[in-house]
Amino acid sequence: MVIRKQGWKIGELAASTGLTVRALHHYDQKGLLRPSAHTEAGHRLYSERDIAKLQQIVSLKQLGFALDEIKRFMESPRFDPEEVIRLQLEKLNEHIRLQEELRGRLLHLQQLLKENHNVTTEQFIKTIEVITMSAENYFTPEQLKAIENIQSRISPERQRQYEQDWTRLLAGLQSKLDEGVPAGDPEVAALARSWKEIFDVFGGGDAGIVASAERFHTDHPGSSLQFGLNAELYRYIHEALSP
Repeated sequence: MVIRKQGWKIGELAASTGLTVRALHHYDQKGLLRPSAHTEAGHRLYSERDIAKLQQIVSLKQLGFALDEIKRFMESPRFDPEEVIRLQLEKLNEHIRLQEELRGRLLHLQQLLKENHNVTTEQFIKTIEVITMSAENYFTPEQLKAIENIQSRISPERQRQYEQDWTRLLAGLQSKLDEGVPAGDPEVAALARSWKEIFDVFGGGDAGIVASAERFHTDHPGSSLQFGLNAELYRYIHEALSP
Protein backbone atom coordinates (compact mmCIF):
# COMPACT_ATOMS: atom_id res chain seq x y z
CA MET A 1 0.00 0.00 0.00
CA VAL A 2 1.33 3.44 -0.90
CA ILE A 3 0.20 6.72 0.65
CA ARG A 4 1.40 9.91 -0.96
CA LYS A 5 -0.25 12.73 0.97
CA GLN A 6 -1.31 11.24 4.29
CA GLY A 7 0.70 9.84 7.15
CA TRP A 8 3.81 10.70 9.10
CA LYS A 9 7.30 9.71 8.08
CA ILE A 10 9.38 8.16 10.83
CA GLY A 11 11.49 11.29 11.33
CA GLU A 12 8.39 13.47 11.60
CA LEU A 13 6.80 11.12 14.11
CA ALA A 14 9.98 10.98 16.18
CA ALA A 15 10.26 14.77 16.24
CA SER A 16 6.60 15.18 17.19
CA THR A 17 6.60 12.64 20.03
CA GLY A 18 10.09 13.05 21.48
CA LEU A 19 10.91 9.42 20.73
CA THR A 20 13.99 8.50 18.74
CA VAL A 21 13.96 7.08 15.23
CA ARG A 22 15.91 4.12 16.58
CA ALA A 23 13.20 3.47 19.19
CA LEU A 24 10.51 3.44 16.48
CA HIS A 25 12.64 1.04 14.43
CA HIS A 26 12.93 -1.15 17.53
CA TYR A 27 9.15 -1.19 18.04
CA ASP A 28 8.81 -2.24 14.39
CA GLN A 29 11.36 -5.04 14.81
CA LYS A 30 9.57 -6.27 17.95
CA GLY A 31 6.29 -6.37 16.02
CA LEU A 32 4.77 -3.76 18.31
CA LEU A 33 4.29 -0.89 15.88
CA ARG A 34 4.54 -1.55 12.16
CA PRO A 35 3.67 1.34 9.84
CA SER A 36 0.44 0.93 7.91
CA ALA A 37 1.94 2.16 4.66
CA HIS A 38 5.09 3.05 2.76
CA THR A 39 5.91 5.70 0.18
CA GLU A 40 6.80 4.75 -3.38
CA ALA A 41 10.43 5.12 -2.28
CA GLY A 42 9.86 2.60 0.51
CA HIS A 43 9.85 5.01 3.46
CA ARG A 44 7.65 4.17 6.43
CA LEU A 45 4.39 6.11 6.79
CA TYR A 46 2.45 6.04 10.06
CA SER A 47 -1.31 6.54 10.08
CA GLU A 48 -3.52 8.05 12.77
CA ARG A 49 -4.35 4.52 13.89
CA ASP A 50 -0.62 3.78 14.22
CA ILE A 51 -0.17 6.89 16.36
CA ALA A 52 -3.06 5.83 18.62
CA LYS A 53 -1.34 2.47 19.00
CA LEU A 54 1.94 4.21 19.83
CA GLN A 55 0.17 6.14 22.58
CA GLN A 56 -0.99 2.84 24.07
CA ILE A 57 2.56 1.45 23.96
CA VAL A 58 3.99 4.52 25.68
CA SER A 59 1.22 4.45 28.30
CA LEU A 60 1.86 0.80 29.12
CA LYS A 61 5.60 1.46 29.36
CA GLN A 62 4.90 4.25 31.85
CA LEU A 63 2.83 1.78 33.87
CA GLY A 64 5.95 -0.39 34.16
CA PHE A 65 5.33 -3.13 31.59
CA ALA A 66 8.13 -4.61 29.47
CA LEU A 67 7.88 -4.51 25.68
CA ASP A 68 7.29 -8.27 25.42
CA GLU A 69 4.43 -7.97 27.91
CA ILE A 70 2.97 -5.02 26.00
CA LYS A 71 3.08 -7.05 22.78
CA ARG A 72 1.16 -9.90 24.42
CA PHE A 73 -1.43 -7.48 25.79
CA MET A 74 -1.97 -5.75 22.47
CA GLU A 75 -2.21 -9.01 20.54
CA SER A 76 -4.84 -10.35 22.92
CA PRO A 77 -8.42 -10.19 21.61
CA ARG A 78 -9.40 -8.99 25.10
CA PHE A 79 -7.04 -6.00 25.01
CA ASP A 80 -8.92 -2.81 25.84
CA PRO A 81 -7.18 0.49 24.97
CA GLU A 82 -9.70 2.34 27.13
CA GLU A 83 -8.54 0.33 30.14
CA VAL A 84 -4.98 1.59 29.60
CA ILE A 85 -6.21 5.17 29.72
CA ARG A 86 -8.36 4.38 32.76
CA LEU A 87 -5.38 2.99 34.68
CA GLN A 88 -3.26 6.01 33.85
CA LEU A 89 -6.02 8.39 34.87
CA GLU A 90 -6.56 6.47 38.10
CA LYS A 91 -2.91 6.85 39.09
CA LEU A 92 -2.79 10.46 37.95
CA ASN A 93 -5.98 11.36 39.83
CA GLU A 94 -4.62 9.88 43.04
CA HIS A 95 -1.41 11.85 42.63
CA ILE A 96 -3.37 15.05 41.96
CA ARG A 97 -5.61 14.40 44.97
CA LEU A 98 -2.61 14.10 47.29
CA GLN A 99 -0.96 17.19 45.84
CA GLU A 100 -4.16 19.24 46.15
CA GLU A 101 -4.62 18.13 49.75
CA LEU A 102 -1.03 19.03 50.52
CA ARG A 103 -1.40 22.42 48.81
CA GLY A 104 -4.51 23.19 50.83
CA ARG A 105 -2.85 22.32 54.11
CA LEU A 106 0.26 24.35 53.31
CA LEU A 107 -1.78 27.39 52.27
CA HIS A 108 -3.74 27.15 55.51
CA LEU A 109 -0.55 26.95 57.58
CA GLN A 110 0.94 29.86 55.65
CA GLN A 111 -2.12 32.01 56.31
CA LEU A 112 -2.10 31.19 60.02
CA LEU A 113 1.57 32.10 60.30
CA LYS A 114 1.06 35.36 58.38
CA GLU A 115 -1.70 36.34 60.79
CA ASN A 116 0.49 35.41 63.76
CA HIS A 117 -1.90 32.67 64.84
CA ASN A 118 -0.60 29.67 66.69
CA VAL A 119 -0.23 26.57 64.55
CA THR A 120 -0.96 23.44 66.51
CA THR A 121 1.31 20.43 66.53
CA GLU A 122 -1.58 18.39 65.16
CA GLN A 123 -1.84 20.66 62.10
CA PHE A 124 1.85 20.20 61.36
CA ILE A 125 1.57 16.44 61.86
CA LYS A 126 -1.41 16.20 59.48
CA THR A 127 0.56 18.09 56.82
CA ILE A 128 3.58 15.84 57.26
CA GLU A 129 1.30 12.80 56.97
CA VAL A 130 0.13 13.95 53.53
CA ILE A 131 3.72 14.52 52.42
CA THR A 132 4.80 11.03 53.51
CA MET A 133 1.55 9.17 52.81
CA SER A 134 2.59 7.79 49.45
CA ALA A 135 6.17 6.99 50.39
CA GLU A 136 5.19 5.01 53.49
CA ASN A 137 3.17 2.61 51.35
CA TYR A 138 6.38 1.55 49.61
CA PHE A 139 9.30 2.15 51.99
CA THR A 140 9.68 0.67 55.46
CA PRO A 141 10.24 3.13 58.33
CA GLU A 142 13.83 1.87 58.52
CA GLN A 143 14.40 2.57 54.82
CA LEU A 144 12.95 6.08 55.06
CA LYS A 145 15.11 6.80 58.10
CA ALA A 146 18.21 5.48 56.35
CA ILE A 147 17.57 7.67 53.29
CA GLU A 148 16.96 10.70 55.51
CA ASN A 149 20.19 10.12 57.47
CA ILE A 150 22.26 9.73 54.32
CA GLN A 151 20.82 12.85 52.69
CA SER A 152 21.41 14.93 55.82
CA ARG A 153 25.14 14.24 55.54
CA ILE A 154 25.39 15.49 51.95
CA SER A 155 25.78 19.20 51.25
CA PRO A 156 22.99 20.88 49.20
CA GLU A 157 25.47 21.69 46.42
CA ARG A 158 26.71 18.10 46.23
CA GLN A 159 23.17 16.78 46.37
CA ARG A 160 22.11 18.96 43.42
CA GLN A 161 25.07 17.64 41.42
CA TYR A 162 24.15 14.04 42.25
CA GLU A 163 20.54 14.69 41.21
CA GLN A 164 21.63 16.19 37.88
CA ASP A 165 23.97 13.26 37.20
CA TRP A 166 21.29 10.77 38.26
CA THR A 167 18.73 12.27 35.86
CA ARG A 168 21.24 12.43 33.00
CA LEU A 169 22.36 8.82 33.46
CA LEU A 170 18.85 7.40 33.72
CA ALA A 171 17.77 9.37 30.65
CA GLY A 172 20.73 7.91 28.77
CA LEU A 173 19.90 4.39 29.91
CA GLN A 174 16.21 4.80 29.05
CA SER A 175 17.19 6.02 25.58
CA LYS A 176 19.42 2.96 25.06
CA LEU A 177 16.61 0.69 26.24
CA ASP A 178 14.06 2.33 23.94
CA GLU A 179 16.45 1.98 21.02
CA GLY A 180 16.87 -1.75 21.67
CA VAL A 181 20.56 -1.56 22.57
CA PRO A 182 21.48 -4.81 24.42
CA ALA A 183 22.19 -4.51 28.13
CA GLY A 184 25.61 -6.04 27.52
CA ASP A 185 26.68 -3.14 25.28
CA PRO A 186 29.83 -1.45 26.71
CA GLU A 187 28.23 2.01 26.67
CA VAL A 188 25.17 0.72 28.53
CA ALA A 189 27.37 -1.03 31.10
CA ALA A 190 29.38 2.16 31.66
CA LEU A 191 26.19 4.22 32.19
CA ALA A 192 24.84 1.57 34.57
CA ARG A 193 28.05 1.53 36.63
CA SER A 194 28.02 5.33 36.93
CA TRP A 195 24.38 5.21 38.02
CA LYS A 196 25.20 2.49 40.59
CA GLU A 197 27.95 4.65 42.09
CA ILE A 198 25.47 7.46 42.74
CA PHE A 199 22.83 5.10 44.06
CA ASP A 200 25.30 3.59 46.51
CA VAL A 201 25.74 7.06 47.98
CA PHE A 202 21.99 7.53 48.61
CA GLY A 203 20.87 3.93 49.06
CA GLY A 204 23.90 2.49 50.77
CA GLY A 205 23.76 -0.47 48.40
CA ASP A 206 20.46 -1.62 49.94
CA ALA A 207 18.62 -3.75 47.35
CA GLY A 208 15.40 -3.34 49.32
CA ILE A 209 15.49 0.43 48.85
CA VAL A 210 16.00 -0.05 45.10
CA ALA A 211 12.98 -2.36 44.86
CA SER A 212 10.84 0.03 46.92
CA ALA A 213 11.90 2.99 44.79
CA GLU A 214 11.05 1.07 41.62
CA ARG A 215 7.54 0.26 42.84
CA PHE A 216 6.97 3.84 44.02
CA HIS A 217 8.04 5.38 40.72
CA THR A 218 5.90 2.98 38.69
CA ASP A 219 2.80 3.98 40.66
CA HIS A 220 3.66 7.70 40.91
CA PRO A 221 5.14 8.95 37.63
CA GLY A 222 6.15 12.58 37.91
CA SER A 223 6.11 12.60 41.70
CA SER A 224 8.59 14.82 43.51
CA LEU A 225 9.65 11.71 45.43
CA GLN A 226 10.35 9.67 42.33
CA PHE A 227 13.70 7.97 41.78
CA GLY A 228 13.36 7.94 37.99
CA LEU A 229 13.02 4.16 37.78
CA ASN A 230 10.43 1.85 36.32
CA ALA A 231 10.28 -1.93 36.35
CA GLU A 232 11.61 -2.41 32.81
CA LEU A 233 14.45 0.08 33.21
CA TYR A 234 15.49 -1.45 36.52
CA ARG A 235 15.68 -4.92 34.95
CA TYR A 236 17.76 -3.45 32.11
CA ILE A 237 20.19 -1.80 34.55
CA HIS A 238 20.36 -4.94 36.68
CA GLU A 239 21.22 -7.01 33.60
CA ALA A 240 23.86 -4.48 32.53
CA LEU A 241 25.48 -4.69 35.97
CA SER A 242 25.43 -8.50 36.08
CA PRO A 243 28.84 -10.13 35.58
